[in-house]
Amino acid sequence: MRQMRLSKREITGCEELKAVIRDCEVVRIGCQDTEGMFIVPVNFGFEYENGQLKLYVHSAKEGRKAEAFDKEPPVAIEMDCAGPLITGEYTCNYSMAYRSIMGNGIIRKVKNNDEKTKALTLLMNKLDAQAEIHFLDKQLEAVNVYCIEVSSFTGKKREPK
Repeated sequence: MRQMRLSKREITGCEELKAVIRDCEVVRIGCQDTEGMFIVPVNFGFEYENGQLKLYVHSAKEGRKAEAFDKEPPVAIEMDCAGPLITGEYTCNYSMAYRSIMGNGIIRKVKNNDEKTKALTLLMNKLDAQAEIHFLDKQLEAVNVYCIEVSSFTGKKREPK
C-alpha cells in the first residue's frame, strides 16, 4: 500500500476512524461500467469490527448504478467531513480543516432478507437514531441493497489552527 505523503495527518486509531465514518453523511462510490468511470454520492450504514469495514447502500432496481453494482465490481470510496476555514497571512496560506476516509473494495448485492433488513436498519440508524424502524417484505423486494466490503482504507485529517 502506498504511504501517505503527510503522515502527520494520517488517522490510525480505530475509534477516531469510526468517529469520522459516523460523522460523514455521504459516501462517494467510484465505479466503472461500459460507459466509463462514474461517481455516485449515497447515504450509507456501516459496520466496523476487528478492522473490517463494511458499508451498506441502497438503490432502485434499475438505472446505471444498479446495472453496474449488480456486476459486483471493484469500487473506490471517499467520504469527508468539512471543518472550518483556515486563514493565513496571504492567500496561499488559506486551507480547510477536514477529516476524510478513502479506500477500495468490492461491492456485492445483498440477496437475503435478513442481511437486507440489517443493512437498511444500519442505514436508517445512521440517518436518524430515533426513528422507529420496520420493513415490510414488499418494501424489501422493491429495493436493491449493496455491501461494500472494504479491503483497504486510510483516514486523514487537517486540524483547525
